[in-house]
Amino acid sequence: MSDVKTLGIGFYFDELEPGMKFKTLNRTITEPDIVGFIGATGMVETLFTDLSFSHDHGPLSGRVAPAALSYTIIEGLLCQHSMQTTGLALLEVNKKVLAPVVAGDTIHCEVEVLSVRKTSKGNRGIVKTRNDIINQHGTTVITYEATRMMAGTPEDDPRFKR
Repeated sequence: MSDVKTLGIGFYFDELEPGMKFKTLNRTITEPDIVGFIGATGMVETLFTDLSFSHDHGPLSGRVAPAALSYTIIEGLLCQHSMQTTGLALLEVNKKVLAPVVAGDTIHCEVEVLSVRKTSKGNRGIVKTRNDIINQHGTTVITYEATRMMAGTPEDDPRFKR
């Protein structure tokens, strides 16, 4: 069965190069997503649990999502589609939250590879990306740079046999 291709394998580090860009599928943030996330994490900040909070404290309306929720949903999409079986470690994240996300917003991520380098041992590399989380209005709501360790192409991968 070694000739049967496995679907869903992410990028190997040596398939990536600086300047390469891709984007995730869209994901609509739902009220159950937010309620479940704040319950599971203990992020029971009034901003997330009291729908009347914005009446007295600012221009936000609707069920506000913690930025951590938007970030982790996008990381989940990236894990499923760009680094499944090839992602080895998340080493560093530098994140800026630029705008709120509320229930009903639809987000996706646009990714640009900033750098790729092979490690000194093993068939692996360090990949740095810029990740822009963008809502349905084209507004960047979160931007972050991530540095990851990723596997290299296995020597027996038939896609790379000459």
